[in-house]
Amino acid sequence: MAVLTQEEERRQAHYEKMTQTPVPRLVTTLAIPTIISMMVSALYNMADTFFVSQLGTSAVGAVGIVFSLMAIIQAIGFTLGMGSGTLVTLHLGAKQEEEATCAASTGFFSAIFLGILLTVFGSLFVEPMMRALGATATILPYAKAYGQYILLAAPVMCASFVMNNIFRYEGKATMGMLGIGTGGILNIILDPVFIFGLNLGTAGAAIATALSQTVSFLILLILFLKGKSDVRLRISKVSRSAGMYVNILWKGLPTLCRQGLASLASVALNVNAAVYGDAAVAAMSIVNRIMFFMFSAMLGFGQGLQPVAGFNFGAKKYRRVYDATRFAALVGVVVMAAFGAVIYLLSPQILRLFRKDDAEVIALGVFALRAQCVVMPLFGITTTTNMALQSTGKAGSATFLALCRQGIFFLPLIMLLPPLIGVAGVQLAQPLADVCTLVASLPFLVYFLRSLKKMDESGV
Repeated sequence: MAVLTQEEERRQAHYEKMTQTPVPRLVTTLAIPTIISMMVSALYNMADTFFVSQLGTSAVGAVGIVFSLMAIIQAIGFTLGMGSGTLVTLHLGAKQEEEATCAASTGFFSAIFLGILLTVFGSLFVEPMMRALGATATILPYAKAYGQYILLAAPVMCASFVMNNIFRYEGKATMGMLGIGTGGILNIILDPVFIFGLNLGTAGAAIATALSQTVSFLILLILFLKGKSDVRLRISKVSRSAGMYVNILWKGLPTLCRQGLASLASVALNVNAAVYGDAAVAAMSIVNRIMFFMFSAMLGFGQGLQPVAGFNFGAKKYRRVYDATRFAALVGVVVMAAFGAVIYLLSPQILRLFRKDDAEVIALGVFALRAQCVVMPLFGITTTTNMALQSTGKAGSATFLALCRQGIFFLPLIMLLPPLIGVAGVQLAQPLADVCTLVASLPFLVYFLRSLKKMDESGV
């Protein structure tokens, strides 16, 4: 009888944990640290908005403009992270450790390379970039001051997203939480120091973010170097095969569409809101940050589902994938409904925290926020469906659904509604797009669950 090494015993124990732990407990256990890290990240985005809002309406509008830039950075990092992470969990589920290490290394070093390109070209054209993202003449100076430092941090931000996703797909979300969460808390602490203490204004908020993201990167990298992951990050393991890059991009395509369209949708929202003045841009910026905070909870829970679904799909344990998907959808609907009800009731008080002396911003923001709260329970179904399909390698279906919310439905609505019903069109475009996305998602979810039952019964 062969004696297992300590490393082999550890991997076998992890395999048994992922394939034998009761599904509700496993999904919840993996989701909690992911939810925490996602919500801490969203919280420091809200903190940026809160502290910058003390500088004036145009300054808080700049936060909404640079949010589009950060969405581009996230699109790169999450695409490579989820693409390589999906391959990692499928390979680990099939006990193919070398292939998993190759996928992880390729995703990590590709993120650094693309982040450097974004830093170089973005810094050269920062002013036209801010204008293209929707900055008005009064918002532009604040947006430039904010954006130039965010661009400098692009490589470490992209790489951090990759490492965080690899940990998460391995079922080790706590490791990712240590890095992302620590950086987020540090960002909240540094914001007032740099903005007010050092009198750096919006540039101070950006410097605080850049430094905090660098700390997150270093923590995650140290965890990898200390062997806390089942894979290694080795430049010698970076694939020279075009097929690997295509595979990573294909698996990460739903995320690219989701994150890329988030940036494009944010630009379209800013441009259309700007027609109604800086108050409209500021109001929608605040609402977006609040909703991103709420949505991050569901996104975190869905990301807790992904390693369970991907690992067990790779291990051909289809019943567990079925149970995990149903559990995530049910919990998501209930929790999002509860969050939506609370935020709906407290909308005026929440908006006043940001711009208590601007009645127009508050009025526009309350209506937009309450409209989005009404459809918040739908996130439970749409997010679960997208995450389940992506993590089990069904990139085509997942990509289509990722295109729906802020692409196929939102972009036409944000272009068509404002000319018809004025600023209400800006406020209602996203809630209506969310309803349409639910209608599109349901057939995919039903078909996916039926397919899993058939594969489980046939023993494929």
